Amino acid sequence: MSVPALTRALVLETPVTVPDGAGGFSTTWQALGTLWAEIRAGSGRERLATLGPSGEVRLRITLRAAPHGSASRPRPDQRLREGARVFRILAVAESDPQGRYLICTAIEEAPA
Repeated sequence: MSVPALTRALVLETPVTVPDGAGGFSTTWQALGTLWAEIRAGSGRERLATLGPSGEVRLRITLRAAPHGSASRPRPDQRLREGARVFRILAVAESDPQGRYLICTAIEEAPA
């Protein structure tokens, strides 16, 4: 395995549920820290969206590994942000037998 070029600063965010004041709840995002990563395009597919066909590309985001249970280890319910770009994490796995790096499979979400 070649050493990844961890040249992109991504902010790891976790969802926080807060009362909305009307008896319900809304989700906000809390930053947990900055992780250096490499982003590569993976497989793509076409899907039917509300307004017609839409493309979706899975991304492979490589970053330094962190121990299970650590706040700096991404989870599938979290997301990574680079400025206005948001990457929703779908899965997380070790990329090498030594456990030096993690691969996050993610998709880029449209800005809200």
